[in-house]
Amino acid sequence: MSRLLVFQHVAAEPLGTLDPLIRRRGHRIRFKNFERHPDAQLNVDRYRGLIVLGGPMNVEDHPQRAHLRNEMRAIETMLAQGKPVLGICLGAQLLAHVLGAPVRRNPVQEIGWYPLHKTAAGMDDPVLAPLQPATPVFQWHGCRFDIPQSATHLATSADCAQQAFRYGDNAYGFQFHLEMDQPLIERWLANPAYREELASSGLLHDEATIRTQTQQHIAAMQQQADAVFNNFLDLAGRPQRRHTLPSREWV
Repeated sequence: MSRLLVFQHVAAEPLGTLDPLIRRRGHRIRFKNFERHPDAQLNVDRYRGLIVLGGPMNVEDHPQRAHLRNEMRAIETMLAQGKPVLGICLGAQLLAHVLGAPVRRNPVQEIGWYPLHKTAAGMDDPVLAPLQPATPVFQWHGCRFDIPQSATHLATSADCAQQAFRYGDNAYGFQFHLEMDQPLIERWLANPAYREELASSGLLHDEATIRTQTQQHIAAMQQQADAVFNNFLDLAGRPQRRHTLPSREWV
């Protein structure tokens, strides 16, 4: 049975709708939860793919957070082995950093619902194909990645041009949160740290606006997200192709 490795940083940011989808397809999930085990040792060789989730920390924190350095080494190994990698929010930023791209503060935070626009390359991408050319997606971030030089830019938004990229055939970074469902959004809105972040963001919309927009957009996003994630999971069953990457030291 195929096994997928998942890096989870905090309990508040789980796989969401990806969890039952992965299990329905017959994959086993091996979690590394760094909130519980910050010094966990990683061995990726036994896994067919890697999913790196979001979290409140940032790439710039890696000098103080050993687990982020361990994660980046693991991502590099997975890429070198030609295995599928999906990074979501912080996970996408870590993937971009491994590929040599800067990660920096976005001029404004994106919290809530924002229209996502696929680039010309995104329109032709086999994983993102189910997404409409312009579709509302859920966001919660203050940092953003640059598109790595060797990667393909797939999606953009009005407030953050770098929303998605593909490296090679099977490594993807998504700044947005397709894995959300309504209960998980409610959990975030009820979380004191997340509520404080929204309140201090300077954004014009509030919790009530996000709840209203969630009612309007969640069903359509979930339908598209399931198709996107299924396309990504298809990659875990394809023959592996190895990539040679420049050597890096995460110190």
